[in-house]
Amino acid sequence: MLRTFETIAFAPSQTEEAQKAAAELTAIYGNADPEAADVIVALGGDGFMLQTLHKTMNTGKLVYGMNRGSVGFLMNRYSTENLRERLENAVENAFRPLEMQTRDSEGQTFSALAINEVYLFRQSYQAAKLKITVDGRVRLEELICDGILLSTPAGSTAYNLSAHGPILPLEAPLLALTPVSPFRPRRWRGALLPNKVTVEIEILETDKRPVNAVADHVEVKSIVSVRIAESEEMTARILSDPDYSWSDRILAEQFSN
Repeated sequence: MLRTFETIAFAPSQTEEAQKAAAELTAIYGNADPEAADVIVALGGDGFMLQTLHKTMNTGKLVYGMNRGSVGFLMNRYSTENLRERLENAVENAFRPLEMQTRDSEGQTFSALAINEVYLFRQSYQAAKLKITVDGRVRLEELICDGILLSTPAGSTAYNLSAHGPILPLEAPLLALTPVSPFRPRRWRGALLPNKVTVEIEILETDKRPVNAVADHVEVKSIVSVRIAESEEMTARILSDPDYSWSDRILAEQFSN
């Protein structure tokens, strides 16, 4: 049985292209209050889609994106035609974000959620030195690198792909642990991990080699340790057109230049 969407809320980014699209769509379909709407249509690029998913997480709201940005991997194709029919036929994907818990050089702790990835990167000209533990077992005593990231399947085509990490199907119960410019061990290219593991990273020589941590768009400076695990409580819900599914997008990425 198809879903029905009586009320639609349009959420555009601040770009001129997204604002123009919102005006066009509002003239045709109206624009409901986001809290009362049956579905939220995000207009922008992937960054704006991430912001919208963060805002709607655990609210039960479905988010359908249309690309008014650049890459738009998380978005569907833009069109003003047959929007209700597209929404009713869209495929729902629900996924859990990563939860990042950090401790900084002053002993303060901070938590943030990541739909795409958690990544650590060197703060100065000095390479980072990291100790990596998975489910309580030390896997790398010392990794010297520019940084490292832990990516969800949804984020595997973003920064993870740029760092030569693997593309993961959305339904795969995996996380990609990918180094950025590893120096030692020089041949280590990362690991595929079960999505239920807990990854802990200790920063070595913190005074000499400071490191920052980022969960999507939230950054914490000068950390000494980070703990990353899939959230057991939070869920994001996204809709995609059946003729432009996540599998289609992932295959397109893997066979593109």
